[in-house]
Amino acid sequence: MKHPRQRAGPRFFPARGFSLIELMVALAIGLVIAAASFSAFLGASGASKVAEAQARMNEDAQATLGILTQQLRMAGSNPNQPGRVDAASRRDPLYGPAVYPTGAYTMSNFTLRGCDGKFAPPASSAPDRLDDLICDSQPAQPESLALSYEADRFNTVPTAADGLPSDCLGNKLGTITAALPTLDPAALQSATYAVAVNRFYIAVSSAQVPSLYCKGSGLNTDGTASSAKPLVENIEDMQFSFGAVPASTAAADVAAADVAGYLTAAEVLSQANMAGLASDAERWAKVVAVRICILARSEAAVAANAASARYLKCDGTLESSPPDLRLRRAYTTTVVVRNRRFHHD
Repeated sequence: MKHPRQRAGPRFFPARGFSLIELMVALAIGLVIAAASFSAFLGASGASKVAEAQARMNEDAQATLGILTQQLRMAGSNPNQPGRVDAASRRDPLYGPAVYPTGAYTMSNFTLRGCDGKFAPPASSAPDRLDDLICDSQPAQPESLALSYEADRFNTVPTAADGLPSDCLGNKLGTITAALPTLDPAALQSATYAVAVNRFYIAVSSAQVPSLYCKGSGLNTDGTASSAKPLVENIEDMQFSFGAVPASTAAADVAAADVAGYLTAAEVLSQANMAGLASDAERWAKVVAVRICILARSEAAVAANAASARYLKCDGTLESSPPDLRLRRAYTTTVVVRNRRFHHD
């Protein structure tokens, strides 16, 4: 039996594709995901820049404190050398010009001196002898430090050309030949040695970057005085406090005495008990430790806003209005002047 053929009617299929509303929802979700991804990228990038800046600041500060610590630990070093037969010939040797002929020399009783500001004239052109250094009358600026010690090829970096001891910049030091007072005609009549006189201060480099500078007493290859050069960049401030023993402490007892307190460079000279001593050299001879504070900054502006750029200064106060969006941080350390000859035996 045959069924009558039925005429095929129109077929209806489910709708394919997206409606306008679905497209808008998909676009909105995509934009949210893209915005979140971009925000996460920016956050990670900003955090990476801050971390890198902090690491660089730590390295600069560590280098600066390392240089100053090393130099202070050698300040006043004056080991007994063969032929130094009496107290006068074993004193801390600091001489006028870089090279003196036999017998023509003058002594200095200073091994370190500080300023609550800059040296005057500027440290870049100040005299080599610590006796001749003076401070300017504008203390509201980074502080300065000068020190000296007997240098040799073991406590300095010897020059490549002739193996002579060097200053803080690697410049060779002039050789000093001094006549030795002795009553024995067969004894050594003279001694040769070198003295490093290094002055540290903060100045702005030719690239307009505040930096730790050093001016040493070394010589150029042609025998002329060397010039100051930057050692570490992005160091904005440097402050010193000097730990002193009681002013009444005898010279022979200074090395074993306890620190009575910390003074500024000006207070070393003007504090009531210290002012009663006979000379500035005697006052500075009571200093047995130095507390250092430096302020390092980041190379670029990486802080998100002014609030994030606030920092504590060396005096412990908060700088609530930083000059820019660079990061800044104060670093401190205390150094004992351990190699200094406190009395002339």
